[in-house]
Amino acid sequence: MKFAFCLTDSLTKVLPKQQPPKLAVEEVMLLRNQRYSFQIAYTCMDDEATGWDREFFPQCEGLPKKAVTLRKVGLVPCDYPCHGTWDNDYLTTSPGLLPDLLEPIAWGKPVKAAPAQWRSLWVTVDASLLSPGPAQGDFRLLSPAGEVLSQFSLGFRVLEEALPAATLYHTEWFHGDCIASYYEQEIFSEEHWKTIEAFMESAAQHGVNMLLTPVFTPPLDTVKGGERPTIQLVDVWEKEGTYSFGFEKLRRWVSLCLAHGITEIEISHLFTQWGAVAAPKVMVHTQNGLEKRFGWHTSAVGGEYTRFLTVFLPALKEELANLVGLDHVWFHISDEPGDAEKESYAAARDSVASLLEGCRVMDALSSYAFYEEGLVKKPVVSEDHLEPFVEHGVKGLWTYYCTGQALKVPNRFMFMPSARNRILGTLLYKYDIEGFLHWGFNFYYSQYSLHPIDPFRVTDSGEAFPSGDPFLVYPGPEGTPWDSIRGEVLKEAQQDLRLLRLCESHIGRDAALRLVQEVGGDMTFMEYPRNPDFFSKLWYRVGKELKLF
Repeated sequence: MKFAFCLTDSLTKVLPKQQPPKLAVEEVMLLRNQRYSFQIAYTCMDDEATGWDREFFPQCEGLPKKAVTLRKVGLVPCDYPCHGTWDNDYLTTSPGLLPDLLEPIAWGKPVKAAPAQWRSLWVTVDASLLSPGPAQGDFRLLSPAGEVLSQFSLGFRVLEEALPAATLYHTEWFHGDCIASYYEQEIFSEEHWKTIEAFMESAAQHGVNMLLTPVFTPPLDTVKGGERPTIQLVDVWEKEGTYSFGFEKLRRWVSLCLAHGITEIEISHLFTQWGAVAAPKVMVHTQNGLEKRFGWHTSAVGGEYTRFLTVFLPALKEELANLVGLDHVWFHISDEPGDAEKESYAAARDSVASLLEGCRVMDALSSYAFYEEGLVKKPVVSEDHLEPFVEHGVKGLWTYYCTGQALKVPNRFMFMPSARNRILGTLLYKYDIEGFLHWGFNFYYSQYSLHPIDPFRVTDSGEAFPSGDPFLVYPGPEGTPWDSIRGEVLKEAQQDLRLLRLCESHIGRDAALRLVQEVGGDMTFMEYPRNPDFFSKLWYRVGKELKLF
């Protein structure tokens, strides 16, 4: 049996029919709390071999086991690579299998190679679990008989300097109903709560510090007249026209958020998506039992729902003020309104304006006219529509990408190179972006939430969105989220942002921006370095500038 192995970097997607480039460094400089990932790529070259002949056993010596995690990169099916138009910065535009899933495995356990296919193992070193100073990792690949098939050494030097705490507001919309559907759990059963917490912890590890909180079932990605499974944190009772509320589940949710360092509570939208024409689904306990009091059948403005909000929102605000403080609460009116929905959006906003006075209210949009006319005070602007806001000097900007940001701008579709995912951090710094939003941390439904999907087999919500857009993590066994290459690279992008904040704290923002320009040229969200070497050069230049080594 002939094996071949090589080390390669984290930005290389190891494709089955392409030998990956070799890792170009022998020693890695790490800030004290930095995470660094690389891959061990492998293949075998005997089609006649039996399965056990193709096994090898990875070992790591020289570094504390707790500081070095190992995951196997799995191929996943990608039926919908892109929309009908694309740019030249895609790996391919043909459907197929791509590396994305990161399955945890232990050192010393067998890994099976595939004949004539390159695959990889994902290795992550956590510098916070190493002592400052030099260290060396020795990685060996053994045969079943204990023969050394290949071995690599990689040096590390942990510096005294640390990355600063993140300042970016970051939300990846969290879908608790998708968790319940995939694992077949009763919503808000103890089993469901346990899984929710595991996914919250994963979200926090991805830099999420703001969580979409379903006080009522979120009216997101739902076909008109349809509905998602009821996931309602606030109990509502109505007796003789008087509403009362129970906040026990909301308190538990917020407590879990805070326990995992998620400090910002993002309230699910008060009106339906794409125009705010109706109320979200609200289940109410009445003398006749539990009933769907509000939903698509209920007008957004001017009826009973408006009266309901005049009672509900003050009670909710009082509760949240006690739990986290209202300066850590964010409200939404309706998601992604367009110019055609100005009238209905404005009416919905006006109906709650006095109730939300002094609160943080934001919405995703693409139209500068919405902001210019005062319809949205805190815009969350799609990347490809940022420039008018920047040109007009709008402060405190947020940005997002989703299925529509498929041309030129950064995104994390599976068929895009990882460098196109990672560049986000540098651009967030250059534009001084306050917050970043994405709609799919774990959306495991078809488009419009018509039915659940198996994300291990369907990565595009039923050929609706380019593969990788609907979710960042996979639902692993026993309620354990499994990460993706895209999730790991997004973490690296956030480390780039924090590195530049560190640089700014030493030399000032203007000098830090000049340094970025010297390394990568004049960047915009449309034009930026496509070569993965940019990132190693950026870290080296900052390290030299700050005399870290």
